[in-house]
Amino acid sequence: MGHIEISHGSDMAAPLDSDLMRSFLAVADTGSVTAAAVRLLRTQSAVSLQIKRLEDSLSQPLFDRQPRGVSLTPRGEQLVPYARRVVALLDEAAVALREKTLVGPVRVGIPDEYSGTVLPRALAAFDERHEGVQVSVRCDHAEGQLRALEEDLIDLAVIHDWAYVREGEVLCIDPTVWATSVTHAQHLRSPVPVAVYFRSAWSRDYAEESLNRQAIDWRPAWTGDMAGGFRVAVRNGVAIAPLSRSTIPAGCRELTAEDGFPIVDSARLVLCRNPRGTSPAIESMAAMLRDAFAPLSSSHPGGDGGRNAAGA
Repeated sequence: MGHIEISHGSDMAAPLDSDLMRSFLAVADTGSVTAAAVRLLRTQSAVSLQIKRLEDSLSQPLFDRQPRGVSLTPRGEQLVPYARRVVALLDEAAVALREKTLVGPVRVGIPDEYSGTVLPRALAAFDERHEGVQVSVRCDHAEGQLRALEEDLIDLAVIHDWAYVREGEVLCIDPTVWATSVTHAQHLRSPVPVAVYFRSAWSRDYAEESLNRQAIDWRPAWTGDMAGGFRVAVRNGVAIAPLSRSTIPAGCRELTAEDGFPIVDSARLVLCRNPRGTSPAIESMAAMLRDAFAPLSSSHPGGDGGRNAAGA
């Protein structure tokens, strides 16, 4: 992208007026001074005057006047991306500086499997806009998080709802699938080594039952309480494991129907709130979590069944 020279008969370059840039973009986008004036809530003559001022400051025409509307000159085309960046940056600064300072703390509960993927995105976005607000995180299963909400230990909780009965805001659907190591292919062994949750009704009724329905000969090779441990077991070829599809680690893959393994469930991820109330800081964190989980929603449009981890 070339340099835009601004000449005024001296060695000093005059700065471009951001208001003139907005008018320039409105005319460029609509192809008409009249339409731009409507968009900007100004008179046509006022917009025409601003375009003339901008062209005079650059000492070169930016538009070719035509019987019906206008079109950009080569210099006008060159200015467009610069103008968009300037206007966008000013708008971003205005939003940031006008936001009221929030006070915390904000206490968030989230399933372990998303603590290293989705959660960092939400925390980074929150800290960028609300630096200094204290945030604490609780990694726990659904029942533990619901108890924490009732006991006023957390403000927000992202939980798996495998029965589609939990009240709250649905963030996305992220199916639970069986995962194996590409290198170790432990799913081809007999009996198949499997990672299972202990003391988990979900593990018994959904994960293990899905293997039994397919008459798969399997044995428990890894027993744990957190999905992070299951990812270790899969990566290292110790066992196949039921993982949320979006959290399958590098070097591993989903076992599909072609491999003889069914999808375990398609539970919703639901955002639940502390019944005692909220605050601007809590609402901002809820928005960041919503945005962070949004990509999962577009990847997994739906399904039947449900999911949770140990303790469910």
